[in-house]
Amino acid sequence: MRSKDPINWMLSDAIETLARAERMHQRFLNLHPQTGNREPSWEPPMDVIETDDEILIFIALPGVDPDDVETALDGATLVISGRRTLPPELRDARILRLELPQGRFERRIALPTGRYTINRFTAHGCVGLRLGKSR
Repeated sequence: MRSKDPINWMLSDAIETLARAERMHQRFLNLHPQTGNREPSWEPPMDVIETDDEILIFIALPGVDPDDVETALDGATLVISGRRTLPPELRDARILRLELPQGRFERRIALPTGRYTINRFTAHGCVGLRLGKSR
């Protein structure tokens, strides 16, 4: 039930909106605090698609070279990590707006049991991983 006082109503509505925006921001960036020797990281959005022959992973990492993306298996979990940094020619530029996350990123994906070969590629601003299923 909202207060009939317009000042309190507007203030509580503004606080609710700010809290909702902060939750959305944290969900998008999904920042992880530092644990052990690892620095904080963010999680890029991704799509994972499975066919009979392969698992395709598309990770939204514009400007990141696929060869700079590290992949490692941790049990049945594929760990994808790397770093997104400004190109050297822009490091001394005056930044007017910076919305694409920079720094260390990491994603973990549980994989179905099996053996895979991994090939990297780029597609439409995404780094792609093609996990071929071994029979």
